[in-house]
Amino acid sequence: LSVCSKLCYAIGGAPNQVAGSAASFFLQIYLLDIAHITPFHASLVLFIGKASGAVTDPVAGFFISKSRWTKIGRLMPWVLACTPFTIVSYFFMWYLPPFVSGRVAWYLTFYCLFQALTTLFQVPYSALTMFLSTDQKDRDSATAYRMTMEVLGTLIGAALQGQIVASAHVSPHCTVNPSVNTTDSWHDTPSIPDPSDPLSHQVIYMIAAGVIAGVYLLGIVVLFLGVKERDDPYALNSDRAIPFCKGLALTMKHGPYVKLTASFLLISTAVQLEQGNFVLFCTHAAGLRNHFQYLVVTILVSAVVSVPFWQKFLQKFGKKCAACGISWMIPFAVMLVTIPNLILAYFVAFISGLSIAASLLLPWSMLPDVVDNFRLQNPHGKGHETIFYSSYVFFTKMSAGIGLGISAAGLEFTGYKPGICRQSDDVILTLKLLIGAVPAILILLGLFILLFYPITEESRKETKLALEELR
Repeated sequence: LSVCSKLCYAIGGAPNQVAGSAASFFLQIYLLDIAHITPFHASLVLFIGKASGAVTDPVAGFFISKSRWTKIGRLMPWVLACTPFTIVSYFFMWYLPPFVSGRVAWYLTFYCLFQALTTLFQVPYSALTMFLSTDQKDRDSATAYRMTMEVLGTLIGAALQGQIVASAHVSPHCTVNPSVNTTDSWHDTPSIPDPSDPLSHQVIYMIAAGVIAGVYLLGIVVLFLGVKERDDPYALNSDRAIPFCKGLALTMKHGPYVKLTASFLLISTAVQLEQGNFVLFCTHAAGLRNHFQYLVVTILVSAVVSVPFWQKFLQKFGKKCAACGISWMIPFAVMLVTIPNLILAYFVAFISGLSIAASLLLPWSMLPDVVDNFRLQNPHGKGHETIFYSSYVFFTKMSAGIGLGISAAGLEFTGYKPGICRQSDDVILTLKLLIGAVPAILILLGLFILLFYPITEESRKETKLALEELR
């Protein structure tokens, strides 16, 4: 597999991460502070949106597994067809409608559409890994390229969004007179109006959405022109596709897959909680209101530069051993919560980037090994790859949706109020728990489950030899 092909494949996945990163870091604070919907309604939007994307995964897997081979492949037509609709739904997700009463329905509709359409892109795109090459090293290398570009896409999305929209979340009166608006009552607090026009904040968000839509188009064009999809290299002409329901039942009984999914379900939920609440934490709990965009960029630059390091590490010491890097963020996040210091915040951001890179690279590097293991145990079936990938994305999205929904509902319960300079002590405590204690517990549980993951470097080599003989 040429370097050019791996690069083009990797670039194709970046736009989804650009858009997803912007939404992960900024959608919650946008809904609360720009659209002015309540934390409870924001939690509904975030949870139902994530759930709709999760539900779309098995549906997408079902239809894609029944797709016929075309001149451009079996998976590529799905990637191309959903892209224009994804761009439109993303653009309107950041639009502030002129009416107030129906805003919750507006954002719920377009966020659900965006999540569902990105799923229709992500399932065939991620399953494409299995149809680039038969060689495990080639696939691992392509996955490393992909993760580097996806983390870079996450960086670009957060940096673009952060730099463009930062002015919408900096209130001059908060920095000059932080004691204003410290009471718990929304109506009893005489809020000093922000001198800037609220409509200008909306224009800023629309500009950011337009820029990211352009990145989407560029990435998809590169993917289509630079990547050639191959048919299943192991299947015989007599082999039949595994029915979706039967394949799903078999995957749920496959031990390595169950352990891998359960582990990274918890770990990805922890990372999503960090992403979804980090800007709110910096703004309201850590006194870093004017630094959050630079801290986000620090996290993502650290993640981008460390992906090649983790790729070399897992090649030398094994994939299970590399998982220890995910735990690095725990002590430093706890320190940031207890000692909100600016220099410490940047250090924590750097370490968190290292851990996030490991958490992104490992599951997508380990999933092809699980698929190969399943292929060896079921040698006369084909079409199971999309079932594995769609059900994996389903579980991780559903868990992330539940986590984000609960976190936003927790802010509602503790009395979060948009537009005030200082939130109540209960809200600040909730944000500290969502950044520190909760992700730490989830990561430790996920790593404990991963200890029982049965595929080792030795068994990978045995599987590779057996599949080469089969082929």
